[in-house]
Amino acid sequence: MNFPLYIAKRYLGTKSSNNAINIITLIATLGVIVSTVALFIVLSVFSGLKDFSLSFIRTADPDLKISAVEGKSFLFDEKMEKLLLREKIAAYTKVIEERVFLSYGEKSHVASIKGVDSDYLLVNRLDTAVYFGNWVNYDAKYTVVVGSAVSSALSIGSYDFLESLKIYVPKPGKGYITNPKTAFNQVRAQTIGIYRLTDDIDKKYVYSNLSLAQDLLNYEPNQISGIELKIEQGASATDVQEDLKELLGDKFEVKTRQQLNSVFYKMLNTENLVSYLVFTLILMIALFNVIGAIVMMIIDKRENLKTLFHLGSSVRDIRKIFVFQGFLLTLFGLFVGLTIAIPFVLLQKKYGFIMITQSLAYPVEFRLINVMVVMLTIVILGYLAAKIASARISKKLVE
Repeated sequence: MNFPLYIAKRYLGTKSSNNAINIITLIATLGVIVSTVALFIVLSVFSGLKDFSLSFIRTADPDLKISAVEGKSFLFDEKMEKLLLREKIAAYTKVIEERVFLSYGEKSHVASIKGVDSDYLLVNRLDTAVYFGNWVNYDAKYTVVVGSAVSSALSIGSYDFLESLKIYVPKPGKGYITNPKTAFNQVRAQTIGIYRLTDDIDKKYVYSNLSLAQDLLNYEPNQISGIELKIEQGASATDVQEDLKELLGDKFEVKTRQQLNSVFYKMLNTENLVSYLVFTLILMIALFNVIGAIVMMIIDKRENLKTLFHLGSSVRDIRKIFVFQGFLLTLFGLFVGLTIAIPFVLLQKKYGFIMITQSLAYPVEFRLINVMVVMLTIVILGYLAAKIASARISKKLVE
C-alpha cells in the first residue's frame, strides 16, 4: 500500500488526543456534507424549473418554423408541399401572424393575431392550455381564442355575444394616413375560448382560423406567413433544419424552437450558471474549514512527523499524507452528502412533499450530469484545499 495514503487513513480514522482538533474536523466534514447537499439540490431544482418552463414553450412553439427572409408572407405552392412530405417530418401546419389592434367595449389592447389551419394541433397542443370555452372552431369563421391576459385587459369572456371583439390591422401602403376610418381593415369576431400558458404568450396572441386572418390581411388563399413543423420522434431538428435550408434556398429561413426563444434559453442558462457559481463560492468558504482542520492536525502531529522524517521519509511524502487526508475527508463528505441529497430529490419528484402552491409541487429533476458536476466540483476544490494546507509543511518544521 502507498505509504502516505496508509498514514493518512490512520490519522483520519483515529481521534486526536486534542478534543478541539476533533471538533474542528467534525465541523469541516459537516461543512462538506451540507455544501454537497445544497449544491446538488439547487442544480436539481433548476433542472426541474428549466423543464417546467420549457414545457410551456414546447406547447406553444413548433420544433421548426419556416418563414420568409424578406417580407411578411409568401405563397405556399405544390413544390413546397412536396418538400414537407419528407421523412423525419411528422406533420406541418400553415400559419399567419400579424400585429393587430383589439377593441372591446371601451377598452383596447395591442396583440398579434395568429391564424391557424386544421392541422395546427398535430404540431402544437395549445388546446390543452384552454381552461374556459373551446379551441379554434374551423367551421365558424369569425371566432377567436384569446389569452387570459388579453381577456383581463379587455374584460372579455368566452361566448359573450352581447358585443363583438373588433380586430383592426393597417392596410398595406406607403405614405401618411390621411383618413383613419379607411386606413384599417376590420373584422368582428366572437371569443369562444380563453387559454392560459405564460404571461408573454397570454398577452401576445389571439388565435383564429386561417381564413379569418387571410380576410383581415387581404391575403390570397395560398398566401401565408409561416409553416410550423413537428419532427418525428428520435429525429434531429438540426439535421432537418439544414436539409430544408439547402432545399428552400436563401429566400427562406428555418429556425429551431431554441432559436425562436433564444432570449428565454439564455436567461435560463444564465440563471443556472449564476446559481452554480454562488453555491460553489459557499462550498469554497466551507472548505476553509478543511484547510483549518488539516493545519491543526499538522501542528498536533508535529512530533510524529519529525520521527517519520528522521526515519527516511521526504518532506514531499509527508506533505502527501495530509493531501490524502484532506482529500479523503472531502470524499467522505461528498459520499454522505450525495447519499442524503439523491434520495431527497427522487422522493420530491415522486411525492412532491414540498409545494409551491397547494396544487403545484416544487419541480426537480434527477440528472446524472448534476451528480457528475457536484462530484467534480467537490473533488477539485477538496484537493486544492488539501494542497494549500499541506504546503504548511517545510523541512524546518520536521527537522
